[in-house]
Amino acid sequence: MTAPDRLVIRRPDDWHVHLRDGDMLKAVTPYTARMFARAIVMPNLDPPVTSTEAARAYRERILAAAPEGVSFTPLMTCYLTDGANPDEIARGHGEGVFTAAKLYPAHATTNSAHGVTDVRNIYPVLETMQRIGMPLLVHGEVTDADVDVFDREKVFIERTFTRLVADFPALKIVFEHITTAEAADFVMAAGPHHQPQRHVFGRPAPPCLLPAGRQARAAPPRHSQGGDFRLAQILSRDRQCAARR
Repeated sequence: MTAPDRLVIRRPDDWHVHLRDGDMLKAVTPYTARMFARAIVMPNLDPPVTSTEAARAYRERILAAAPEGVSFTPLMTCYLTDGANPDEIARGHGEGVFTAAKLYPAHATTNSAHGVTDVRNIYPVLETMQRIGMPLLVHGEVTDADVDVFDREKVFIERTFTRLVADFPALKIVFEHITTAEAADFVMAAGPHHQPQRHVFGRPAPPCLLPAGRQARAAPPRHSQGGDFRLAQILSRDRQCAARR
């Protein structure tokens, strides 16, 4: 048998990207579009992407910023708020506009002032998402001033995530940019619908997020090393995600 003289690698998909808007969108979109076939686009703009129409318009701006002749598909997400409408989110998903919905705890990160103040406020939305098979992307941390920054992920699991997973056992959930052993252990103990995503596995996390003694463990086979593998399985129809950073 003759040994192959070349290796063909499919264009990967980026399962978490911030393209922003305006001049920044125009500056950074070409880099993603040239390298990736598809990308899960984060919705934390100002104002955030909370409606089907807003997501559709944002998608058009992204496509307009992509280089001519490049095949690139932005997969849009819905920014969840306390007042999110289950019917609107189901409509966006059904029309092929929303791929997933993103949970930002209020004031946890960039442009998250409109985020969720109590996860119970969005239970009607989560019930709908569970029913229609729409993935939930979670930025998991508490924002209490009295909680050490290095413990915010762990406390979020204890206060919020454990209950959420128990209340919605069939909801497809992506625990994004995890940085702690507690988060890795939580995902390993959860059901098959729940997976971790990016940052730690396959490339170093910022040292400021990994103090001594709290590093996440090396990725076991179930964990994705470059984007969420479970989400890739859910979304891919014509290709498998090849990103294993």
